[in-house]
Order: sequence, then C-alpha cells, then structure tokens
Amino acid sequence: MQFTKSIKFIDLFAGIGGIRKGFELACSDLGIEAECVFTSEIKTYAVEVLKQNHPNECINGDITKIETSKIPDFDFLLGGFPCQAFSAAGKRLGFEDTRGTLFFEVERILRDKKPKGFILENVEGLVNHDRKNPKDKIGRTLSVILEHLTALGYKVNWRVLNAKDFGVPQDRKRIYITGTFSEIPDLQGFETVNSKLSEVLECGLPVANSKFVNLVLSHYSVNQLYGMSIKDKRGGENNIHSWDIDYKGKTTKQEKEFLNLLLKERRKKKWAVEYGIDWMDGMPLTLDMIRTFYNSNNLEVMLEDLVSKKYLKKEHPKRKVGNKRVQDESLPLGYNIVAGKMSYEVAKVLDPNGIAPTLVAMDMEHLFVGDNGGIRKLSLREGLRLFGYPDDFKFNVSQQDGYDLLGNTVVVPVIKQVALRVLKICAVEKKNESECA
Repeated sequence: MQFTKSIKFIDLFAGIGGIRKGFELACSDLGIEAECVFTSEIKTYAVEVLKQNHPNECINGDITKIETSKIPDFDFLLGGFPCQAFSAAGKRLGFEDTRGTLFFEVERILRDKKPKGFILENVEGLVNHDRKNPKDKIGRTLSVILEHLTALGYKVNWRVLNAKDFGVPQDRKRIYITGTFSEIPDLQGFETVNSKLSEVLECGLPVANSKFVNLVLSHYSVNQLYGMSIKDKRGGENNIHSWDIDYKGKTTKQEKEFLNLLLKERRKKKWAVEYGIDWMDGMPLTLDMIRTFYNSNNLEVMLEDLVSKKYLKKEHPKRKVGNKRVQDESLPLGYNIVAGKMSYEVAKVLDPNGIAPTLVAMDMEHLFVGDNGGIRKLSLREGLRLFGYPDDFKFNVSQQDGYDLLGNTVVVPVIKQVALRVLKICAVEKKNESECA
C-alpha cells in the first residue's frame, strides 16, 4: 500500500499539542511528512508550551475571530473542542454554554475548506449529554454533532476508547469522532496494550515534608498507603479518614467506630422518607435517629465532642430548590460528617502496580506516589508519561500550570492509533484523487 508523501493539517483548540503529536507519530509510521499549517489556542501557558516545541511556528488565537479565508488549505482537521460544557465535572449545559457552541467553529471550517478528514476528541460525557430517553444510545448533543458532520458529506464514526488499553497506565475514557469523504473509519479491534504506573515513575525525587504528610506516615508505612484514598466522604477498606490519623484531634476507639458507622448510615434512603425530603447522599441524622442504630450512655457528650473537634457538624436536612439544595430550617438539626472530596493535601497515594485514575486538572496536585522512603506529588514528566508524551517533549511551566494543562490534554497513543485508521483511508495514493476529496 502506497501513501501520499506529505499531508497538511490544522490543529484547533490545540492545548499543548497532544492531538498533533499523536497524528504526527502516525504519519511518521506510514512514512508521511506531516506539516501543520495552522494552530489555534487561547490559553497563555498552553501557547508557551506550543512555542517551546514548535519555535518556528505562529500560534493563532481565538478561532471565533479568524475568518476561514485566513486559514491555509489543508488535508486534515484536528480538534479537541472544549469539553467543559459536556463534562460531568462542569454544569453540563452543552450547546447552551458558549464553549459548547465552539463545535460549530469546527463545522464552519470543515464546510468551507472541505478537508479529506478530521479527528475530534472530547469527554465521555458527551455521549449521553442531553439524553431525554434513557433507552436512547446517545444524547441530543452528540446527535446534533453527528448530523451536522454527516450533512457536510462525511462518513462519520465515533467510539469511546480507554487509555489503559493503549499502553498508558491511566483509566481515561474519551470519545473520538472521525470522518472522511470516502469511507467510514473503523474504530474497533485495536490491539490491547497494558502497562502499570511503575513504568512511568521517576525515582529519587524530593519527597513531601508537610505536617499532614508526616502525620499520615506516622500511622501508615508507604507500602500500606499504596492505593489508599484519604477523604471523609466514603468508607471502605481502601479509604483512610481524618479520624483514623487523629488529624483534627485525638479520637477514642469508640468514636472511630461510631464515625465509621455514621458514614454509612447517613446514606440510607429511609432517613429521607422520615424527613419527607428527596434523598441525597449523606444526610444529617438527629439524635433520635442515631439512637436507633447506636446507643450509649454518653452519646450526646460524644457527639458534641466530635462537633467541637470538627469531625461532625450540625445542619438541617436539605431540600431541592431549583437545581440547588438548601437547608430547610423547619426540619430538626442533625449531625453530619464534615466531608469533602479534596479536603486534604493528599487525596490518594497511587499504587505503582496499578494504574492512575482519570487525571483532571482540579485534583492532580492531590495525587501522590511513593519515592525515596516517603511520598510526593507526581512530577510533570510523570504526568506527561501518563498521557503518552515522549520524553523529548518540552514542558517548561510551573507545576500548577502544568497540572492544569495535563488535566485537559489528550492521550497521545490513542490519538496515534485512531489517526492510523483514518490516514490509511485518506492518505492512500489513488489515480483519482477526487475519491477522497
């Protein structure tokens, strides 16, 4: 099979250039010279990274302000259009959100330029976003996107793929949408390649030396911490709570047992029925409610002591008011766990023999790994490896900016494999070039 010698492409919503990197690696495997003729990105420190890796290129800004006529002709469009509008971590407003409408910038350019193909990437939440009927395979938002792409004459396919199946030790599901004029890209049957976290970790880096970290290490060895989360929102064998390490003050064995029991009891739906409110995960329970499953002579004293130490708080049950939940002061005060997903410096210590959870910008700095007899945050190089970036990729930014950029980037090896499928359709040299144009 012979392929064209060169291909021109554009990179929209480029971030740090992950889709581009995967596409270029695929072209290299096929012996194709890939030339990026246009890049658009608005985040300042993402642009810095793009310039570090492509110093001789001009990085364009807001794509909504750039006329199609100003964009050079090209063969492929690459784009990870902003996903916050569809993400479970966001408000899920979809096309009602300005960022959601940025898909139509992709459509505009495809319509005006008619490239041979495209590769788009987005969060898994796009699949079911705005789904009115639970039996529907996809939601209305994705339906609109597919309809618009098909209307342009493209033969379109999409699939949710997980990074952990492509040699990257991260559980990260994303939707990939592809299309060409001549053939529907096949997005099934990829070879599964597994890896574990230890394969990407550096060794001998400085470890954390904070009061919280030292407190945790005074109760648990590094090996005992592997795979453990530190939060007060959930229970389970793989969870350490603030009272397990006496973070807010000394607790007795009895208090620990009670807090572990309350953690589970407050999630039961029967209490919502008793209050006459809609169930929510983690409701305050009154003294009388607590006595039905835990009773002791000093219960009230113990509860107040735990409130004073801030392991517990007093609050009214919450009712739904529109899209919010508001405390209903007409209902009696109850006791609830003081909980928060990101309450503590360390949210989880990753198991080197396992894989990382989905890395998102808001919590990357709370993920730790074992090293040099202690624990520390992920290095930016480790972060890049968890997205499949090669070690020669330049990433000279602050740790905070780096975490933010990584949490919003793509997994390079997945892009590469998807790109290979699309390139093998559209980059094959044919006597009649119109077959793919």
